[in-house]
Amino acid sequence: MLEHLNRAMDHIERHLDGEVDVTELARIAVTSEYHFRRLFSMLAGMPLSEYVRRRRLTVAGAEVLDGERTLLDVAIRYGYTSGEAFARAFRAMHGVGPGEARRDGAVLTSQPRMSFRLVVEGSSSMEYRIVEKPDFRIAGKKARVTLIYHGINPGIAEFIKGLGKETVERITALTGQDPVGLVSVSDDFSPNREEGSELDYWHAVVAREGADVPEDLDVLEVPAGTWAVFTNTGPFPQALQEMWADVASQWFPSNPYEARPGPEILQTRFVPGTADAEAELWIPVARALR
Repeated sequence: MLEHLNRAMDHIERHLDGEVDVTELARIAVTSEYHFRRLFSMLAGMPLSEYVRRRRLTVAGAEVLDGERTLLDVAIRYGYTSGEAFARAFRAMHGVGPGEARRDGAVLTSQPRMSFRLVVEGSSSMEYRIVEKPDFRIAGKKARVTLIYHGINPGIAEFIKGLGKETVERITALTGQDPVGLVSVSDDFSPNREEGSELDYWHAVVAREGADVPEDLDVLEVPAGTWAVFTNTGPFPQALQEMWADVASQWFPSNPYEARPGPEILQTRFVPGTADAEAELWIPVARALR
């Protein structure tokens, strides 16, 4: 998988002065476009579109300083329809306009070319199982919140606090399918999953078959499919967030599965007398195309 990803990165470099087709990148990486976008964002820490934009402006910056082409020629070569649009993008990344940079020999910002490699630290093992699950319902309360990769999410904390004990008890009473009990569900992410974007967060249960869900609760119908289920124990929320990152950076590149659209389900149980939590993370997956 990593070899294919790096071939896709080579393709980006060869087409910085042309069209970077995500469908073609996914074909080179031997995966789906959905999985490629998601995996790239999680591994690189930025959306694919942002990486391509920054690489183009890095290469364009070198040509601006070189002085062989006019600024308009450089702008058009790297996909900008006018000198003004190029100047705005250039200034946003480099802190100066292209004319100032050429005239004054300014210091510019560089986005390094990325490549991917698997780092095995050996500090912890990743336990997982594959589950084929028939269609089911998620029932509970949902809210649109901001995606935060590190630390407690204040939007989620405030949402849960506002639900009230009676509502949580009514939600819990609907449980009956694995994973049993209250779960956190993340769904409807922005395509690139960048930090600061939005997602649907559910405080909910996987409802038992035939459960009569009250009208004031939200319901999400989930079709049958394959799930990779990961478990770990450690300080909350750091260990959980590291598990999410490890799934992207280690598990997907070394296993014959790719992400598919669907909700991600998390069950957390706090270990009494400690700051640790036991976590079980359900990720919707499909067999990889390769």
